[in-house]
Amino acid sequence: MEINSSSFLTLEDFSSLFFPETNPTLPNSNINPNKRRGNTFHTNHTAFNHLLNSIIHLDQQQPSFMDSQPNQFHFDFDSSPTKRPRRSTNNSTAFDDTNSAATSSSGTAPQRRLWVKDRSKDWWERCNHPDFPESEFRRCFRMSKSTFDMICQHLDSAVTKKNTMLRDAIPVRQRVAVCIWRLATGDPLREVSKRFGLGISTCHKLVLEVCSAIKTVLMPKFLRWPDDAAMEKTKQEFESLSGIPNVGGSMYTTHIPIIAPKSNVNAYFNKRHTERNQKTCYSITVQGVVDTKGVFSDVCIGWPGSLSDEQVLEKSALYERASRGSLKDVWVVGNSGHPLMDGVLVPYTHQNLTWTQHAFNEKVGEIQGVAKEAFARLKGRWSCLQKRTEVKLQDLPVLLGACCVLHNICQMTNQDMAPECKFHIFHDDMLPENAVRSNAALQARDHIAHYLLHHGRAASAFFQ
Repeated sequence: MEINSSSFLTLEDFSSLFFPETNPTLPNSNINPNKRRGNTFHTNHTAFNHLLNSIIHLDQQQPSFMDSQPNQFHFDFDSSPTKRPRRSTNNSTAFDDTNSAATSSSGTAPQRRLWVKDRSKDWWERCNHPDFPESEFRRCFRMSKSTFDMICQHLDSAVTKKNTMLRDAIPVRQRVAVCIWRLATGDPLREVSKRFGLGISTCHKLVLEVCSAIKTVLMPKFLRWPDDAAMEKTKQEFESLSGIPNVGGSMYTTHIPIIAPKSNVNAYFNKRHTERNQKTCYSITVQGVVDTKGVFSDVCIGWPGSLSDEQVLEKSALYERASRGSLKDVWVVGNSGHPLMDGVLVPYTHQNLTWTQHAFNEKVGEIQGVAKEAFARLKGRWSCLQKRTEVKLQDLPVLLGACCVLHNICQMTNQDMAPECKFHIFHDDMLPENAVRSNAALQARDHIAHYLLHHGRAASAFFQ
């Protein structure tokens, strides 16, 4: 078939034959040639292709220039004039062939790896090495290697993560080390990230996860109210120290500075610290009861810093325990900011004290010194408590509770503190509005004061 022959039909001729409505040359056509109906094309373009290929196939027997051309044509009619031609799939095919070859050769599915920024872990690898000096490890983590290993063993099941096909999990020792280093130094998360070779957000997440695990796993074991046998031993130790019988603990309340919260900011405004430091201060409170070794047996954490020691005590579980009479003839010695009530013994606060009352106050001061020393060690050992932290207010009680638990572990294992970690506690006395809440407690205090006098335990350095 020749091009000039009348039997040769062009593509436009076939189009007008099968799709007359799309022929712009028809006089009666009112349809815009630019607006083609997608459904008609999708339905009929396949039949048109088959017909055109059949005609060309029949014409292959006659010699023409078309013998040198490909004899398979395919016209893709689409209602969308903006559709771009399909890209070649050679690259993806090669990728698939490579994966298929790798899969067939190894017999296992290919593993995908998530891109992770390469960070140096040299510092942590040196600390984690068995030859790392013990003294340097104590300086970094405020505890010995054996104590650190014990903590890791307790927390192993709670903080262990499994490896995935995208990345390997962070080891338990490194997870615990990130948390303890952060609590001990108070360094910003950017510095912690550089030392351990981890991302900043990862370090922040690890600190909260490990602190939560410490609260869940370690707090019931290392921070709890003593049983009867342990309480009797504590009473004997306090009586040997001060001469006052039936003392089961020394109570103190301290403040932890925080960043000004976005809501209810006035509740966290610390007026006493602001006036003393001449700088606006916001804080939350930590109330704790300790034994003669400075180990916490009860804590109340998280109340706003504008509350007084009396108000914090009223909101604690210790107050409920004392109000129900559950202390069982046990005195918890407080300071002048706490009220005198059943189970809570405080010094005399009125003027013109007798020398017996003054001597009693000195003995109470000796017991109070145990609690102040415990809080000084707590803040000195965990420097994050000395300055405002980036931790959110709702997460801060968990972090403070973890610090108290780790403090107890260090005290129980006789961990020494470096001289540069010493911290001085400032106490602002604020007398309670209702200083005496129990007449029975008032009589018991007078009886204890006279007991000290008659048994020769009321010697006061003020009169010597």
